[in-house]
Amino acid sequence: MMNSLLGALESGLLYALMALGVYITFRILDFPDLTVDGSFTTGGAIAAIMITNGVSPWVSTICALGGGLLAGMITGLIHTKGRINGLLSGILMMIALYSINMRIMGKPNVGLLGEKTIFSSISPLLLMPFVVIAIKLLLDLFFRTELGLALRATGDNQRMIRSFGANTDNTIILGLSLSNGLVALSGALIAQQSQFADISAGIGMIVIGLASVIIGEAIFGARSVFFATLAVVLGSIVYRLVVALALRIEWLEQTDLKVITALIVIIALVLPTVRRSWKQKALARKRSLELVSDAEQRSLGGGL
Repeated sequence: MMNSLLGALESGLLYALMALGVYITFRILDFPDLTVDGSFTTGGAIAAIMITNGVSPWVSTICALGGGLLAGMITGLIHTKGRINGLLSGILMMIALYSINMRIMGKPNVGLLGEKTIFSSISPLLLMPFVVIAIKLLLDLFFRTELGLALRATGDNQRMIRSFGANTDNTIILGLSLSNGLVALSGALIAQQSQFADISAGIGMIVIGLASVIIGEAIFGARSVFFATLAVVLGSIVYRLVVALALRIEWLEQTDLKVITALIVIIALVLPTVRRSWKQKALARKRSLELVSDAEQRSLGGGL
């Protein structure tokens, strides 16, 4: 049981970077970016192929980050300069990345057993908390800068931010690049932790990222950017813990992971709505009782 929980914590921290990337596009930019499923694999592919060719794992990981930045930038250019719908832009890039990733890897799966990786000398449980906290704080600082505020404003109201002279095309491209860079970084680290990179590794990553964002916001709230990014990180860990506990149920199998993920997202989306409905009904009942009480007091006063 303890090993399962520690494994879930480790996975949660590794996937937290991907969840932060999804948070940037879906919450900050309000952009439905499906490039994530491709750029996650891109990060793992670049890191794996460079490591197997004798390149330092740290350099390989940085190059994987660069690959994600480039993928996000191309999606942004397709959307802003090509004037193609955002959802379709992400889908087109995701499809293109499948072939690109296969070109990078040369085969569907690249093993890293026996290769020196970042985690060869240090456990992910020891390294990842520092990496995640550092990136989270850097994002918080960035979102307080003039450029970061412009990025946030672009997601809230593009027309308004254009009226102030800001170039929303550039902010969208920047946001998508930053998002997919973090996703690719996560993919590179997970490939090194799992000791292989697979062409299908990115399938469903967007749903996992959204699950982490939604769960984090539902449980911990998002009063400000600082708390929102913290909620995303914690949401990623909670998601992995829930999945680990669910898979311990005897009649569930590893192949049921996607169904579990879908159910978790549905519950996380429905719960806030149900909670608001309960609060509104409770408030309505309270007001009704107050009105009845006032009416009774007036009738007693009139009788006297």
